[in-house]
Amino acid sequence: MRKLKIVAAIALLITMAAGCSHMSTTQQRALSGGAIGAGSGAALTILTGGSVLLGTAIGAGVGTVGGLIYDDVQKNK
Repeated sequence: MRKLKIVAAIALLITMAAGCSHMSTTQQRALSGGAIGAGSGAALTILTGGSVLLGTAIGAGVGTVGGLIYDDVQKNK
């Protein structure tokens, strides 16, 4: 049963990585920023004792905007 879970997790990761292969650089940076922001927001609210869902949502939004700003700065170099 444990091997099945490992194989399923690996298959899911490969599928997710392949799904991002046709994204533009802007889309990839926005998605990366959102994922990093969501993780950071969740971790921060766990540490402070707040609402994890709210912290995750706010972190995802801020991260996505940050990723888009970073993309704009990189394109203007």
